[in-house]
Amino acid sequence: MQDVLQAIAEPHRQAVVRVLGDGELSAGEIAAHFTLTRQAVSQHLQVLRHAGLVDERREGTRRLYRLRPERIAELTAFLDEMWSGGLGRLKDTVEADSLDKGRGERP
Repeated sequence: MQDVLQAIAEPHRQAVVRVLGDGELSAGEIAAHFTLTRQAVSQHLQVLRHAGLVDERREGTRRLYRLRPERIAELTAFLDEMWSGGLGRLKDTVEADSLDKGRGERP
């Protein structure tokens, strides 16, 4: 999962993932959404591909890219687990603090 998190840590790659959320696109179609050079967009696509978030296929001379739903699902599950665990710990802390204050104790 670390390679996925590192790949999406970069804001342009996050934007590429959002663009690909609408479906398969060519590198040129993706690049049209950005002020980046096509070379830069291609480099971002390669990082996403190596992280397993994006598939590439060739159609003639075009390269078409699409998200890998199974890898996106893994990322979503990972983040959901982290988020719910963090919320559970926060809830426990707040409740413990409330009990302490109710007893007149100071932190």
